[in-house]
Amino acid sequence: MKHELNPKALAISLALISALMMLLLGIAGNIGIYAGAVEMMKQWHMFFDITILGTIAGMIEAGIISFIFGWLIAYAYNKFV
Repeated sequence: MKHELNPKALAISLALISALMMLLLGIAGNIGIYAGAVEMMKQWHMFFDITILGTIAGMIEAGIISFIFGWLIAYAYNKFV
């Protein structure tokens, strides 16, 4: 019996989780905790910053990237497994 992943469902769930994590990281950066993680996200993500606009832009960026990679992972899994 072959089990297949739903690419759209996986992509949406990963996009929501990454956007939520970026929001939490933006909040943590404003509070002053997890400064190392905030600095890494600033280096890795083009639009992320600890401002409100930067946090929202980082959430959108992380959501789009995660959606694409989630869909590709599910597609490859269904194709090769």
